Amino acid sequence: MQEISPSVRKELRDRLSRIEGQARGVQRMVDQGRSCQEVLHQLLAIRSAAHQASLILVENHALECLRRPDQSLSTEELVNDLIGVLAKMPY
Repeated sequence: MQEISPSVRKELRDRLSRIEGQARGVQRMVDQGRSCQEVLHQLLAIRSAAHQASLILVENHALECLRRPDQSLSTEELVNDLIGVLAKMPY
């Protein structure tokens, strides 16, 4: 398995920090008694942000496997590994 490239690592850390901030904001909204609609809207934004972070990581995984494949795995095994990762993504 390939490591996350430094540029992707930075982008992921930035996105995850934003998601963390969004989650803290939702906690405050719940504590303040904000409406279900407002809270759900923010939860959907967090879900979307997490999905985008996942896509960045999947793209990195696919590109790194193609650039520097694990010599112990066949091309078919690499493709099956990627398909397995994609199949686990919720949407």
